[in-house]
Amino acid sequence: MSDTSPSPTPPGVRSQIVSLVRDFVRRDVEPVAARHDEEDTYPFDLVEKMKEMGLFGISIPEEYGGMGLDHTTFALIFEELSKGWMSVTGIIGTHHVMSAMISGYGTEEQKRRFLPRMAEGSLRGGLAITEPDAGSDVQNIQTSAVREGDEYVLNGSKMFITNGLHGNGFAVMAKTDPGADPPYRGISCFIVEKPRPGFSVGQKLNKLGYRGVDTCELLFEGCRVPADSLLGGEEGQGFKQVMSGLEGGRINIAARAVGVSTAALEASIEYAKQRKAFGVPIAQHQAIQIKLADMAAKVQAARLLTYDAAAKKDSGERVDLEAGMAKLFATEVCGEVTLEAMRIHGGYGYIKDYPVERYYRDAPLMIIGEGTNEIQKLIIARRLLQERKP
Repeated sequence: MSDTSPSPTPPGVRSQIVSLVRDFVRRDVEPVAARHDEEDTYPFDLVEKMKEMGLFGISIPEEYGGMGLDHTTFALIFEELSKGWMSVTGIIGTHHVMSAMISGYGTEEQKRRFLPRMAEGSLRGGLAITEPDAGSDVQNIQTSAVREGDEYVLNGSKMFITNGLHGNGFAVMAKTDPGADPPYRGISCFIVEKPRPGFSVGQKLNKLGYRGVDTCELLFEGCRVPADSLLGGEEGQGFKQVMSGLEGGRINIAARAVGVSTAALEASIEYAKQRKAFGVPIAQHQAIQIKLADMAAKVQAARLLTYDAAAKKDSGERVDLEAGMAKLFATEVCGEVTLEAMRIHGGYGYIKDYPVERYYRDAPLMIIGEGTNEIQKLIIARRLLQERKP
């Protein structure tokens, strides 16, 4: 893997970028979030504005047309976007996992072919790992890629793929050596663009939350791709490539969770100041104060874990332990805080007039996405045991 650790983003530049994103969220995202969520419609207008702002190239190196920002700034951007509407982060989330994989492992020709278009948003990426019978157990994928001359023939299906409908480029995990032992050594990654014969979108999934961004089934039926679509040009490297990409992916999921839980906390504070019960604002009742204190402490702890992982990622170190901890803690906190926000709002928190019910519906996605939290615990435990060998 080439060294793709970005240079630290100057504090002044970071502050300016985050401020621009915050203004974008307040001006353009918040007014339309409820409608897109209710109707489950794709926000084409927001996508165009995100292109103009350069958000499709946040972490793509400047030499390939991106902004080349560090992971800390990346996480701050994702937190701000999620405070307004978490779904908009999905449009650029796995897009950036794919770009990180290409930046780190792609050939120079692949970098120049894909990254400039990804940075400008004309090539919008996704990550095609999960299958109907293989989720967290990546080694059990059944999609195959068989070499025939200067092409590979892909057969199989992928499930729960973000950007499946409106994305047009995917990092597809497939087995090039089904008999490999251990199985992960037989997995390779292909960058597949659409439209392409044999590559189609199956069902669009109707979800509890995370609405507005498309989540679909992808079908590969005799899909032929050029041999130079093999990421890095070497078979059997796909598992390593995607695990490295998911380190950053878990940091962005943690940042999303911090954003949503922060929005839920802020909404609860404002509501508690205004809502009266027994003659006084409910903020004066100790029961509410205790809830707010617990929520605020957990959100801040999640934020610190997330930015600690991002800072270590910026230093070029291995961060699967820190990213796993941040993702585990921040997303569980998000689930707890959004439920507490609903309790503070009472009946008003259960209706769509207030955004709290959307926060509550969006929270579970982050608990199960980018590797379930049960898998995160296994990763954390294994790394702890490895680090503490005598």
